[in-house]
Amino acid sequence: MLIVFDLDGTLIDGYAGITDALGFAMERLGFAPLSEETVRGMVGEGLEKLLERAVGAAHAREGVRLFRERYAVVADEKTFLLPDVPEVVERLAHDGHLLAVASNKPERFSRRILAGKGVADRFFAVAGPDDATPPKPDPAMLLAIMRRAAAPPGRTVAVGDMEIDAETARAAGCRCVLVDGGSRSHEELAAAGADAHLARLGLLPGWIEQVDRGSLD
Repeated sequence: MLIVFDLDGTLIDGYAGITDALGFAMERLGFAPLSEETVRGMVGEGLEKLLERAVGAAHAREGVRLFRERYAVVADEKTFLLPDVPEVVERLAHDGHLLAVASNKPERFSRRILAGKGVADRFFAVAGPDDATPPKPDPAMLLAIMRRAAAPPGRTVAVGDMEIDAETARAAGCRCVLVDGGSRSHEELAAAGADAHLARLGLLPGWIEQVDRGSLD
């Protein structure tokens, strides 16, 4: 099975770093910084969209530059693995599943964070948006990983913490699992139409086993 994880809110809690870097950019552009709670509700569609929402389209390009400048300094210190992550990725890899990450965070930051937290070697691919690849919910990132793994949609599961992850999975034709603990409430995720909605990531290996046995088909 190919299992493709989102990053922020699924594998890591990086909202403190994102809030810090966004506040840095906003202050230098003459805006008051936002609370972490507010920022949690704004993320998910890529950095450009985040800055458009925070400072407006006219300032977004410079805001992205300033955000990246600050985020490079604070990302490691202000990012933490979410509960169950080391154990879950270890178990899934041990069981022979192929693991990857597809995030709307720039790829270089995703790779750096995963390496710094000691789990990078469990993922055969890490993808992010770039000039040729649009952010989620466009399925381009996910489809590229599926092609690289030679994994059909029926043998691919996308795991995330937002409605956008379910939209992306549906666009790619694969299953989606949404997990509580990120930027959305339990009720919001329950209404997102995923194939499964789990209270915590630690329940994912058991769900994958059921899929492999065919009991959920």
